[in-house]
Amino acid sequence: MTTATGTTAPDPVEHTDRGPLSTDELAARIARDIPAGSYVNLGIGQPTRIAEHLPADAGIVLHTENGMLGMGPAATGDEVDPDLTNAGKVPVTELPGSAYFHHADSFAMMRGGHLDVCVLGAFQVSHHGDLANWHTGDPDAIPAVGGAMDLAVGARRVLVMMKLFTRDGLPKLVPACTYPLTGAGCVSLVHTDHGVFEPTPDGLRVRETYGISVAGLRERLPVDLLVRTGR
Repeated sequence: MTTATGTTAPDPVEHTDRGPLSTDELAARIARDIPAGSYVNLGIGQPTRIAEHLPADAGIVLHTENGMLGMGPAATGDEVDPDLTNAGKVPVTELPGSAYFHHADSFAMMRGGHLDVCVLGAFQVSHHGDLANWHTGDPDAIPAVGGAMDLAVGARRVLVMMKLFTRDGLPKLVPACTYPLTGAGCVSLVHTDHGVFEPTPDGLRVRETYGISVAGLRERLPVDLLVRTGR
């Protein structure tokens, strides 16, 4: 297929000789898609594991919405300081040159377009890149929007980290989100345990698969999966 820039997209890489990615493998895979020198926010939950896989010499600066730049990996043992946590209240380390600031200043960075990348979890992503990650709409569900809406519209690139299917086997990549939206058309890439996908106006371009082929995904997903023209 031809991309929006007029170049020809490569064939998807099918890793059918192995199973789906584990959470740590997925975190490491996403880390490879974060450019050196980027200012990055890692969403609450699984995305925080990406911090463990970022090269120390890449110059990537991690931002947390509770007011810190220069966050390091998760703290362990004697490193734990109960006053030094990320937005998910997980103890973290600080890197040389780290800085602290008011919560309002942190959100001004998010809303003002000062972050290059954010990585968010998701309940659903549509093939156009719509994101639903704060509420399932169930009457007994507890909504948890946090700073997700600010990040979804403020970051230059939004990456999603999620499992491709629910515990009941339902796909989380959908033609249109049925859950309340966090942001419309905001997702740049979707990283899942079964593959990496790029939302486009025509459907989802498959970049990689893990533990399943493109043909197998087409049988399980209710969305158009795009590969290179002629395939």
